[in-house]
Amino acid sequence: METKKFKLVNTQSSISWTGKKVTGTHNGTISINDGTLILDDNKLSGGSFVIDTTSIKILDIIDPDTNAQFAGHLFSEDFFATESFPQATFTLTSSKYLSSLNYLLTGNLTIKGITHPVEFPATVLITADEINASGKITIDRTKYDMKFRSGNFFTNLGDTLIYNEFELDVKLTALVHN
Repeated sequence: METKKFKLVNTQSSISWTGKKVTGTHNGTISINDGTLILDDNKLSGGSFVIDTTSIKILDIIDPDTNAQFAGHLFSEDFFATESFPQATFTLTSSKYLSSLNYLLTGNLTIKGITHPVEFPATVLITADEINASGKITIDRTKYDMKFRSGNFFTNLGDTLIYNEFELDVKLTALVHN
């Protein structure tokens, strides 16, 4: 069995996020600091990456003051607690090859020091010296102690309710690492 290790190119890798509430959605980006992907017999078999929670950007709020206020709230204990937890991590624990470019990936996502398994479909394009992988992960924020305005924990929120699930649209590019 041939094993090859690929190093993530953080300038070519990205995470877009979407959060939803009763009155609409918010979206933005988060940077990836570092990571690796591993192939065994030319199939994705392992890997991990580090998410820089201090890099959260909000793209849909144009007003600078409102944007800064919202960002500050996302950085606070109500959400990502970036001062205490500046990084989140994803570690691939299993990879099921489905067809030419399609996989079902399972891994451990750690946010705020809390780890839970996540599973999602992914598209993985493998060449001799590069891997391009993408997938959308749906996350229940309340599992990571992000309970602010969650209908599971608070009543009578009306149109201030924030839905528990948010999405991370992950796109990774990794180059062979000798």
